[in-house]
Amino acid sequence: MEYNVHFILEGRSVTVAEGATLLEAQIAANLPADAPCGGKGACGKCAVDFRPRGAEAWQRALACRTKVTEDMEVRLLRGGEKLRVLTDGAGADAFPWNPMVRVLELEVEPCPRGESSSDWTRLCRALARATGRDAWRPNLAVCASLGARLAATKGRVRAVVSGERVLEVAAEEPQVYMAAFDLGTTSIAGYLIHVNDGRLAATAGMRNPQAQYGGDVISRAEFALERGPETLATCAREAIDDLCRRMCTEVGISWERVCAVLLAGNTAMHHLFLGISPDSLVKAPYNPVISEPLALRAAAYGLRVHPAAPLFLLPVIGGFVGADTVACLISGDWLRREKRTLMIDIGTNGELVMGNHARRIACSTAAGPAFEGAKITCGMRGADGAIDHVWAKDGALGWHVIGDGPARGICGSGLVDLTAALLELGELDGYGRLKAGERFDLGDTGVFLTQKDVREIQLAKAAIAAGIRLMAARLGIALTDIEEVDIAGAFGNYIDPDSACAIGLIPAELRRRIVPVGNAAGEGARRALSDADAWASAEALARGTEFLELATLPEFQDAFVDQLNFYDDEED
Repeated sequence: MEYNVHFILEGRSVTVAEGATLLEAQIAANLPADAPCGGKGACGKCAVDFRPRGAEAWQRALACRTKVTEDMEVRLLRGGEKLRVLTDGAGADAFPWNPMVRVLELEVEPCPRGESSSDWTRLCRALARATGRDAWRPNLAVCASLGARLAATKGRVRAVVSGERVLEVAAEEPQVYMAAFDLGTTSIAGYLIHVNDGRLAATAGMRNPQAQYGGDVISRAEFALERGPETLATCAREAIDDLCRRMCTEVGISWERVCAVLLAGNTAMHHLFLGISPDSLVKAPYNPVISEPLALRAAAYGLRVHPAAPLFLLPVIGGFVGADTVACLISGDWLRREKRTLMIDIGTNGELVMGNHARRIACSTAAGPAFEGAKITCGMRGADGAIDHVWAKDGALGWHVIGDGPARGICGSGLVDLTAALLELGELDGYGRLKAGERFDLGDTGVFLTQKDVREIQLAKAAIAAGIRLMAARLGIALTDIEEVDIAGAFGNYIDPDSACAIGLIPAELRRRIVPVGNAAGEGARRALSDADAWASAEALARGTEFLELATLPEFQDAFVDQLNFYDDEED
């Protein structure tokens, strides 16, 4: 039996089978759904008001726990968040221009009398003269009109090529674009590059719609293991396709002019996009199914771009250190980096790299969900209504709300600031105990911090702080030997370094060495498309980076416990 579910504020209805949850109905109605816990009823962020059709009284319940047993009306309590998606990097215009797709002007010689060399053979000879590459992969779609085109232009043509592929042959210079994407757990950033003149034509960002199936990689992996990876794969592919079309519309071009696509994402996002089960990622020894760089056909993955466009995926380093980290390394030019550097990318998943060109170590920490708001009572992502900065002045707190409207919650940067401010005011002690008891209210905003929230912050910051110290120990260096700290991602861009050091997230001795580097993963993805040498270096970067599995280190638990408090044991 089927029933109708009507979302009254959005004016949208959907028919679902009896027993479906209101969360499933919300997803089926193509409405933004917030379910960081993956529909387990643990986070409470999918709460809605509902009533049977025709009833007067509203009931409040979790959408993921409420089954449809009759026609219903639903009032969503949280509207679609206009998420801030960071696309800017620290030095995106400084890298060389040697794109993965090129437009070549060719002169194809006519077939000499008495010979029978094919049009394709003579095209390949012209390509070899222009590029030095002898081997070219036959393209029957190009061959279908090649003879007529060569005859009409007397052999003077333009070829669009990528590697050993000939994507198209045209009489006049075609307009050619490439698209790079940072496929994050929370958000997706896109970059549209104009090949003809080398400029960045458009950028765009969106919330990753996979969030409706879980806020972090573990909950999404569990969803995929229970129901198969196809739903999440389709979700990611459609999101990338939608973002690509948005950028094409902004520039005023046909989607067929996008002649190459490149993706960077953490290992779980990488596998789920490809439709690979994440089973091996969530079971010891937590290894990826495939880690090599990939060159595939974009059309085979539902991307409506040029029919022959390649789809490139950067290599991954380990189970939870993925292609997005490789993109960060590309962005930071780590194959030539002399300075001992700590790179921290705190998103829904947290990745760290320490070292330089000679030796570097990477690890992953499960710190992200707290700083993305998933495990915080009033936590939310960096969207309109989120408190993103808090400060103490003259014994009182002040704060800023994104969008300058009423506060709806607090995001990661605000959470770090609030913790630091409460420590400064004495409202929070070094052990993480709130002076107010179980809850501290942030004025009359309706936003508050609970004792449980503080414990989540302690767990998150301790994981990162312990990782930093264990990586330094593995490299045989002191923390003071680190010359630069690059903070990547949206969280790193908006976080106050003083607050991060005050709560022990980053060692205090590194405060003056902190450099925000913006969306380094997105910048690295863009660079890998714009510079073929950067793409070629990706595998060396990945394979030359040692992976440190913190969970298997006997000393990790002690280091983790040592970093739980907000005071420094060595100074206390």
